Amino acid sequence: MSDSETTAPELETVTVRGAEGVARIALSRPQALNAWNAELSGDLLEALRRVGEDETMRAVVLTGEGRAFCSGADLRDMGGIEQTPDGRPDLHRSLTERYHPVIHAVRELPKPVVAAVNGPAVGIGCSLALCCDLILAAESSYLLLAFVNIGLVPDGGSSLFVPARAGLARASEMMLLGERVPAEQALRWGLVNRVVPDERLDEEVRELAGRLAQGPTLAYAGAKRQLNASVYAGLAGQLEVEARIQREMAGSEDFVEGAMAFLEKREPRFRGR
Repeated sequence: MSDSETTAPELETVTVRGAEGVARIALSRPQALNAWNAELSGDLLEALRRVGEDETMRAVVLTGEGRAFCSGADLRDMGGIEQTPDGRPDLHRSLTERYHPVIHAVRELPKPVVAAVNGPAVGIGCSLALCCDLILAAESSYLLLAFVNIGLVPDGGSSLFVPARAGLARASEMMLLGERVPAEQALRWGLVNRVVPDERLDEEVRELAGRLAQGPTLAYAGAKRQLNASVYAGLAGQLEVEARIQREMAGSEDFVEGAMAFLEKREPRFRGR
């Protein structure tokens, strides 16, 4: 990737473009609202690797194509997940192999990463947005920890990122109630940095990312290292805790009911077991 506009067409579910020192990485499964599947994991990790190695790219924008930032894990992709001995999805393995490498890559990238939340950021998509350094959100966008709605617990680091940004009370509300947090409310809670009119999101993101691309890249990287060593010092351990508990939840009757209700577009009937 050079400093002139370029693309990486061989990545099927992610587009990468670079111009004037800014790399734009976009999740590109718009027909599925950028739901996260195994292929997207590999493509996104590869995109972050390329951008990290390209010295001409000094700031990164992470966004979604179409109407969504990311609608969460693709439940229709469950068939590709390894099974536990009792025949349930091994979500511990799925998380550690698919999602955790991407979360770590964003946090460890020695360049500032700006999330441009152009629409719903749900589940693991919410986690992806929150792990970025700065978050600009369109007025119509929202954050949602939807895990509880299908009998699961938050993962992708959101059980750390949300309380770190918004505090325990608001984290508990998001995690236990599973309700949308509209962009303006997310701003008041400290979850995002700025909210802008939908039609101005691209312009505002370009301006901010361009400013970062002209700034002291090493100092930005150093600041990220400081935050990783303090606020996010427990990230690796928390990701492991999330994955272990998520594997337990995948063995519950409530998860089976929640997943079926989601696919059948009906209200779940949880039984607490």
